[in-house]
Amino acid sequence: MFTLKYPHLNEPLRLGGNMYQNRLFASPQDYPGLTAEGFLTEEASYFYERKALGGFSSVCVGDFMLDPDFGRSHPFQMRGLDPRGKVNLTRVATAIKRHGAAASIELNGAGDIANPMLYPAGSEPIAYGPSAYIRHDGVEVREMTEEQIEAMIQRYADGAAFAVQCGYNHLLIHGGHGWEIHQFMSPTSNHRTDRWGGSLENRMRLPLAIIDAIRKEVGRRVPIEFRMSGAEFIPNGYSLDEGVAMAQLLDGKVDLIHVSAGHHEVTEGMMHTHPTLFMPDGVNLNLAAEIKKHVKTPVATVGAHTALDAMEEILASGQADVIALGRQSLADPDLPLKARLGKPEDVTTCMRCFNCFNNSVVDGVFYCAANPEIGREEAAMYTPAPRFSKKVLVIGGGPGGMQCALTAAQRGHQVTLVEKTNRLGGCLLCEEGVPFKANLMRYLKGLAGKVQREPGIEVITNFEATPGWAAQQNADVVVTAVGSKPFIIPLPGIEKAQIADDVYMKPELAGQNVVIIGGGLVGLESGIFLAQQGRDVTVVEAAPATVATPPAPPASGEEPKGMPGLMHLPAGFPLVHGDALSLELAKLPNIQVLCSTKAVRVEDTGLVVCGPDGAERLIEGDTVICAAGQSPLWDLGQSFRLCAPEFYQIGDCVAPANIYEATSKGYQIAMDLGRI
Repeated sequence: MFTLKYPHLNEPLRLGGNMYQNRLFASPQDYPGLTAEGFLTEEASYFYERKALGGFSSVCVGDFMLDPDFGRSHPFQMRGLDPRGKVNLTRVATAIKRHGAAASIELNGAGDIANPMLYPAGSEPIAYGPSAYIRHDGVEVREMTEEQIEAMIQRYADGAAFAVQCGYNHLLIHGGHGWEIHQFMSPTSNHRTDRWGGSLENRMRLPLAIIDAIRKEVGRRVPIEFRMSGAEFIPNGYSLDEGVAMAQLLDGKVDLIHVSAGHHEVTEGMMHTHPTLFMPDGVNLNLAAEIKKHVKTPVATVGAHTALDAMEEILASGQADVIALGRQSLADPDLPLKARLGKPEDVTTCMRCFNCFNNSVVDGVFYCAANPEIGREEAAMYTPAPRFSKKVLVIGGGPGGMQCALTAAQRGHQVTLVEKTNRLGGCLLCEEGVPFKANLMRYLKGLAGKVQREPGIEVITNFEATPGWAAQQNADVVVTAVGSKPFIIPLPGIEKAQIADDVYMKPELAGQNVVIIGGGLVGLESGIFLAQQGRDVTVVEAAPATVATPPAPPASGEEPKGMPGLMHLPAGFPLVHGDALSLELAKLPNIQVLCSTKAVRVEDTGLVVCGPDGAERLIEGDTVICAAGQSPLWDLGQSFRLCAPEFYQIGDCVAPANIYEATSKGYQIAMDLGRI
């Protein structure tokens, strides 16, 4: 008899007429790569199918927007209740269900955050919500009439029936994060005085009416999951106490209460909706755990769950009944199967870098820094095995080199990976002692462990490869991933400065008063690290600050109280992570960021700078740190180009970039090997 390492994660669950083989659900994620008409594509079916293949017992298709003309907030949301999208929706449901998972779909609407730019031509540029106000972008929001509310309820019922016709056998109603239903539930946006507003019971009237209408259409066998914010985490927003009362009104009327957090339209709340690297794993678990004490309906928890042992303990201790995973389902869609097999060491950890979020919003495609299969799901599942097995030499054991070696070995090639230091992981290991980089370290450790356990890889550490040695290995392929070195700004006195990487490894190199040259990711994150240790930090950045978008005011038109001001940073940060940095900086009184300020020279007593006014001044400091980026070791990488018939160069030794760029290139090179 096989003994399960994670019996609670693998315990079956019955909801409605469905049996779920484990307690791991893939939470709603929209697929931004839609057709020009706003419908799901064939690529979308592979995106969701990959999660079902990995063993998630429910896979949710996000943002089925129920008012396709007037109910979307951005162009990457599908036109939900539109019969022209039926074929596409059905293909996705079929792809999910053929692997044994429930095909779930998220019923949603934008409400007062609808985007008039997406309305049919000639439409009036206004939005409708529970209460009237003027949005910060100048759009007028009008209070919905009784007839409009009743029409909305019917749209949810019709949308549910349509989704079931398309093959979906699990329905998720989105009642959180500042979307349409949540706007009625929240006292910050609902200021009505009729039966749809005021008391909690009145504010909950809309979601309960929607649930009843859907039940009449689909019956009891199709499970209904209700997603809610257990607390809003915004000024004047409702707290967990009211979240508990809301859940009690939902109790017995739905099959699963999905407890999320926050408010998507207010930065402070959005950090809880999408937990940042500055937050601990399972940061919102307390909300689900408290709600579960007060209801009989099963409860799901979501938000920064990454470790199987911790997830098992959540279920074993009765804090939740289901674990829902979002970004972690991208970092490792095979996590449920690894939980079944009892292989926690093989789980790829989500780093919370927001590469996925940034790419989906900016480029319309999900790409994951930790998992290069994402965005290439069809190729990953169906690319044929290579025709020829190659002898591959990879030089450099950072993320790109490790991913290249691992993928090549998994595809049947014979691989040798050479790293000049005593550990795999590359230059990112300098951040090992940084508390908010714990998940990055878990990712690096996990990837290194998989490389070392892979039978087709020989790992050589503490050895600096040379072209002469490499040529003697008779490899068919040489891949150089030798990285970069810190860029030293050519300033007078720069030799007196410390390097950010060195200070990460040895914080004692920094005195009490620190001046950092460079306001990019390294400069700001190292500044936060030192400020958290109690040092006084000034970050100097030559680029101008961006203008932060103000938070959306409550429907009453009053400005939010107590919102920490966003610190204006230079451009170029990933979406959401830039806001996370701003809020973290705003919490620390001992750090300041000076934009439009140019470093002039380093002196014994600090850094001389030139400000926006053109005047020079001295910023006093015990320690000046250079955090001005990296220089590629291009020549070193190119020195190996004649050591084998095939040669490739990846990662920072081509051009300094991020983990995604390195792992993506390493993965693709490995996938391409052996065709000829």
